[in-house]
Amino acid sequence: MLRLLTAGESHGPACVAIIEGMPAGVAVSIDDINQELKRRHSDFGRGGRGLIEKDEAEILAGIRYGKTLGSPIALVIRNLDFTNWQAEMRIENSDEETAKLTRPRSGHADLTGALKYGHDDIRNVSERASARETVARVAAGAVVKRLLAEFEIKIGSHTVQIGSVKLSRPPRNFQEVASVFDIDPDIRCIDPETSREMKETILDVRTRQDTLGGVVEVIATGIPVGLGSVMHYDRRLDGRIAQALMSVPSVKAVEIGNAIEVAAMFGSEVQDVISFKDHRFVRETNRIGGIEGGISNGEDIICRVYHKPISTLGNPSPTIDIETHQPALTAIERSDICIVPRAGVVSEAMLALVLGQAMIEKFGGDHLNEMKRNFSNYIKSLDRDQIST
Repeated sequence: MLRLLTAGESHGPACVAIIEGMPAGVAVSIDDINQELKRRHSDFGRGGRGLIEKDEAEILAGIRYGKTLGSPIALVIRNLDFTNWQAEMRIENSDEETAKLTRPRSGHADLTGALKYGHDDIRNVSERASARETVARVAAGAVVKRLLAEFEIKIGSHTVQIGSVKLSRPPRNFQEVASVFDIDPDIRCIDPETSREMKETILDVRTRQDTLGGVVEVIATGIPVGLGSVMHYDRRLDGRIAQALMSVPSVKAVEIGNAIEVAAMFGSEVQDVISFKDHRFVRETNRIGGIEGGISNGEDIICRVYHKPISTLGNPSPTIDIETHQPALTAIERSDICIVPRAGVVSEAMLALVLGQAMIEKFGGDHLNEMKRNFSNYIKSLDRDQIST
């Protein structure tokens, strides 16, 4: 079972990822990981921290001579901003006191977390709840993507909406999505005019010290038929993908395929008609997003991830102090204006993790070569079954 654990606080010394269950023999380089971290990093729409952190990973365990060993893989990404927070984030107890954070922000884990875990200092919650934690997910996702690449599975993302500005067309092909970061690193929208409007919207909102949400589309291509299961609710591929994507901070909805559009249509209008071409079953359209009955059908898996606006505003908001129970204003915390353009790579990492889990469950082996043999035999059996029909 492929499993990811992360650890670390936003302004602590580092963020850590531990990947368990990766087969041996997968080629992974530090450049693979750092390239993904670079894609997560974008100064546009960010707060001041984007000027401080220049994320680079260190591989501590699980990889030798450029290949996975089959043992747990440990990655660490140092928080450069820790230098400025050593008093607030010290590990050891100290007589030196620092100010407690007692004015919770709505829309965050501040109040719910403080109540659940019995903290009188909200920083004990907000440090872990911060989206900074996703740097560890992206680093781990880079490793899992290397496994998927061995089976010609690729994952990409692009921005389809920021605020009220929406992309009006789908991608022409996967390559258009895969190359969007190189063409438009700030917004990552496949249409230049829409990207310009999105950028103007972010700049306008920045002057008003407000925030923006939006939508990212994540696409996985090269998916074989048969990942997931119809037999048990918790093994359905779409359910697992939705949970993983919903776990990303600020995400409040996940759409697979054209679910929102087809909810208002007749069943006769939304069929992905099955045909038989080149000895394979294919779909004439892909409104369902590549998953039928909880099982991948061989088409691209297409997900849209909906992010609410960040709740930390440039201007204080009304709240209640958890210590005095009196009305108060939230503290002004350094925060981003819009995280949507760089959120796509986080969703890519989570989709990669789920697909990696499903691939190992279906074709699992202790070594990549064993997994490849199992995969090859399965594909050959599908070809025989389809040809015989």
